[in-house]
Amino acid sequence: MNNINYKIIIGLEIHVQLATESKLFCSCPNSFGDEPNSNVCPVCMGAPGTLPVMNKKAFEYAVRTAAAMNCKIAEFTKWDRKSYYYPDLPKNYQISQYDLPLGENGYLEIPINSKTKQTKKIRIRRIHLEEDAGKLLHEGNAGFSQIDLNRTGTPLMEIVTEPDLTSPQEAKLFGSELRTLVRHLGVSEANMEQGQMRLEPNINLIITIDDKEFRTPIVEIKNLGSLRAIEHACEYEVQRQLTEWQETGKTLATGNKSTRGWNENRGATILQREKEEAHDYRYFPDPDLMPVIVTNDWLNEIRKDIPEQPAKRRIRFETELGLSSKDAATIIDDRTTADLFEAAIKLGAPIKVLTNQFISFWSMHANQKNTTIAELGISAQRLADLAKMVETGTVNATSAANIAEKMLTCDDDPQTIAQRENLLQVSDSSEIEKIVDEVIQQNQQAVDDVLKGGKKQKKAFGFLMGQVMQKSRGQANPKIVNELLQKKLS
Repeated sequence: MNNINYKIIIGLEIHVQLATESKLFCSCPNSFGDEPNSNVCPVCMGAPGTLPVMNKKAFEYAVRTAAAMNCKIAEFTKWDRKSYYYPDLPKNYQISQYDLPLGENGYLEIPINSKTKQTKKIRIRRIHLEEDAGKLLHEGNAGFSQIDLNRTGTPLMEIVTEPDLTSPQEAKLFGSELRTLVRHLGVSEANMEQGQMRLEPNINLIITIDDKEFRTPIVEIKNLGSLRAIEHACEYEVQRQLTEWQETGKTLATGNKSTRGWNENRGATILQREKEEAHDYRYFPDPDLMPVIVTNDWLNEIRKDIPEQPAKRRIRFETELGLSSKDAATIIDDRTTADLFEAAIKLGAPIKVLTNQFISFWSMHANQKNTTIAELGISAQRLADLAKMVETGTVNATSAANIAEKMLTCDDDPQTIAQRENLLQVSDSSEIEKIVDEVIQQNQQAVDDVLKGGKKQKKAFGFLMGQVMQKSRGQANPKIVNELLQKKLS
């Protein structure tokens, strides 16, 4: 085939589990990791005669998100029953919102070029609330599945984008931006390993050959549980659709949308079923739930709780504080950590040193404990004090890392820890000079290599620096060591 070109079209459906204490329509705990079927009641079990009651906090969380994503908030919305056989949803219907979602016609910008600060606006078609289903457990080779209904009825916020994404990388970027946003808003922990945020791309291709245009059938890839998975699944699906079209010529038509799953081990999408259309779900208003009317006073109250958005905060960190795009993105990924970072700066922490410490050892300790830097429990004052000690030369970077480790196990200030552990940096030139002279006397070959110049000079000088630092147990001020060595070997 001659002159074949194609364009990728991706729209996303994203389910975000909201961080409420209870489920969407009953008082059962909304928690992860509990004993199977321990957080259930007659309402979420679908017992006849039970009546659901809307969780007001869940609705407010969804409105807060919709407002932050520049959506038009509906003044009137209702609940609908979505009829479908779910083996892990006892009622055999799901309470959702069909034709009157709580938010519509918004957008979220994603950064597509960190150097030029270029962004791309991804339109949001709708945001609505619905209840989650349970979980099927396929364990061992027993030949049957078990059902855990703990997740049944937990509040899910579904976000549907327009098909504005044109690459797997953009799909991944959108997922990352959304995860950071909902965390900043405090509406979800968005822990993808626990299924608190699941992504479902709808993807097809526009193929152009000899000025003729062909569209491949739309494929929805279900329940992707990581940002890496969405990128890899979309990459695979692009090539699969291109190959299928070349072999069969099959194009988009009514009713030929399909659903596929992602097999991580095989690195491939697997056909699950032909996709249902909206009329297949037989939506109708839920007779047990009242419609929701959002007044201006209520909406204004919700808007007051919307913090500075992470995208704007990232730009501010870069322009006002001088952070790199990568460092800014890492720190603002968690709102409370970013708040802690700014609080330490206000207390006098030098920005560059504090940033290095957040990105290096504080991040390391947080990752080891599977938590955030803010949740390590180190106050802004102690963080600022440690950063200032490095800036003033009281301790060096290595000693600061050792002090940080001690700070996790006691409430002492870093100065006290440094004194107790004998980690204070030596800046007394006369004391350091004695060590420098000793190292020069003991390493004549390295001294000769420095004095001769040439290729070996830099390596030899670094060796002598290392020997001085080793003999001083890392406490000598490197700047003074460097100056003394330069002077004595010039």
